[in-house]
Amino acid sequence: MANVAPVFAEALALHKAGQLADAEKIYNRILAAQPKHFDSLHLLGVIFLQRGDPAAAIRQIGAALKVTPHHILALNNRGNAFQQLQRFGDALASYDRALSVRPDYVEALTNRGVTLNALKRYDEALASYDRAIAIRADFAEAHSNRGNVLSALNRSEEALASFDRAIALRPDYADAHYNRGNTLHELERFAEALESHNRALAARPDYTDALTNRGATLHVLKRYGEALVSLDSSLALNPDNADALINRGATLNTLKRFDEALNDYERALSLSPDNAEALLNQGVTLHEIGRYEEALASYDGALMQRPDDAEALTNRGASLHSLRRFDEALTSYRRALTLEPDYGQAHFNESLCRLVQGDFGGFGKYEWRWETDQLRDGKQNFTQPLWTGAIDLAGKTILLHAEQGFGDTIQFCRYAPLVAQRAARVILEVPEPLRELIGSLPGGVQIVSRDGTLPDFDVHCPLLSLPYMLGIELSTIPSQVPYLHAPPQAAALWNDRLGATKRPRIGIAWSGNRAYKNDRNRSIALKALLPILGCDATYVSVQRDIEPADADFLRDRAIPHFGDELKNFADTAALISNVDLVISVDTGVAHLAGALAKPVWILLPFVPDWRWMLDRGDSPWYPTVRLFRQDESRAWDSVIARADAALRRHLNRIMA
Repeated sequence: MANVAPVFAEALALHKAGQLADAEKIYNRILAAQPKHFDSLHLLGVIFLQRGDPAAAIRQIGAALKVTPHHILALNNRGNAFQQLQRFGDALASYDRALSVRPDYVEALTNRGVTLNALKRYDEALASYDRAIAIRADFAEAHSNRGNVLSALNRSEEALASFDRAIALRPDYADAHYNRGNTLHELERFAEALESHNRALAARPDYTDALTNRGATLHVLKRYGEALVSLDSSLALNPDNADALINRGATLNTLKRFDEALNDYERALSLSPDNAEALLNQGVTLHEIGRYEEALASYDGALMQRPDDAEALTNRGASLHSLRRFDEALTSYRRALTLEPDYGQAHFNESLCRLVQGDFGGFGKYEWRWETDQLRDGKQNFTQPLWTGAIDLAGKTILLHAEQGFGDTIQFCRYAPLVAQRAARVILEVPEPLRELIGSLPGGVQIVSRDGTLPDFDVHCPLLSLPYMLGIELSTIPSQVPYLHAPPQAAALWNDRLGATKRPRIGIAWSGNRAYKNDRNRSIALKALLPILGCDATYVSVQRDIEPADADFLRDRAIPHFGDELKNFADTAALISNVDLVISVDTGVAHLAGALAKPVWILLPFVPDWRWMLDRGDSPWYPTVRLFRQDESRAWDSVIARADAALRRHLNRIMA
């Protein structure tokens, strides 16, 4: 080939136009004629890099560098190829060779920073970017990558300033918008993060990582349908995107579409078998559906990859708790807390593990509940100080405020009269449906509705903190009942409403609030109670809210259900006062019956809520309670069979 220049110019034009196959053919033609033609050797290597074959690129660019050893573009591109293969030491050596030739080569300085960032040598990476920016202040890529390093160093505001500088230089710079969104997400500024991800996608609609992280942000914002759309769009562009599959699985898990979530995690793990995040999330879903041994295996797999993952250790502890392997659970929580001493979920889970075993020292750890995702939003913040038991209440007004479920308030309001013995005045704030009922509490406690205006007070305390603040132990639980009372007039009206009967009245409650995290384990299908409902008694539904199918079932068996006629818990108390026995799952109804000193049989899962503790058939909280527990089969059949046999004996005895 006599004159290479015009032929090479044609190849270069094709290359720049993205016609890589045609450019490759011409580069090879040139090399057949002139095997040491540097530009053809080099640019053929660049084509390999563009096609995603960094190993071939390294070989090809290496051949070019044998011809011209100090060519800075070739050295930079070979560094990029090494970087793609995560051969970071070789990448650094290649960039450094380029910089030894030309110290002000900003592209090599910037790429060198990327490599140092990947090696977590953040200070060196930052210095490399700063050198690049000192040479070329308008180099947007250096500003954006510098922001990534600052974010990794938890210098978030500086990181945002770097991203903003990059965007000011290049308003349509998708990577800078994307990186900015990631930092804002870490700062829990989710609305702003979403805006940044949207701007990244406006600049580059097929930006799969932005679609993936946008989906994660929408998930946190509880916009689950939109999150799925974003993640599905990412997967449509790249079906093998493990991160998108993991995030999609998390959203499906939240929507209780557990089988679909598990499918996504399995797909992610087929692509990345050691992916700790996929294993961790898989464990969460398996735990949710009661497959605790499998969840444990998933957490153990995650911990093999990330031994210092406090979240995986804490979740592992929760599955061990559900398997009643409490000592191992406590060990797992304590390992998590060694790694992250302020990890609220681990402290809180430890408290539940100790309390369910009757160790009331766990109430100290229970104070960490406000640092957990499930209870954080329920915390009330006041300017007045928290009462910790150390402040003398003489002459002071204390506000006690309800928290969590209705049953919790019914159970723990018993402590308000004890506080009243120490304070000049006690105000107890409760949800409106409980206000009239809790008004029957003794001790001169002032009851106010959460919906109203609070009176003045000096100190405050959440209701479930009182056992800790008062130093209550298992043996000193105030268990005198009744401490709540149904309104006498309402009780008389409900007696008339129920009508005369010669048979004992049995109140039944079989399901609780579906939104409660553990409702799957505590609620029972109404039809499962059929053996009990076959006894010679008059049955009354004492729960307010039921499913439509349950309404049909009750109507077919002539079991009265009053629904919205039970306007508040005072009405429910009045109804319960007219039955002889309540049989209930673990809901507010069970607590109400116990507080009224009504005989109540509670049907409990194999691993119960902490307050019912383990194995015992009675309760230190309520003298009139009898507990019927699942065995290790975790089935309700044997529980109901035992309750049925006990009920028949009970009825025979009282009817004899």
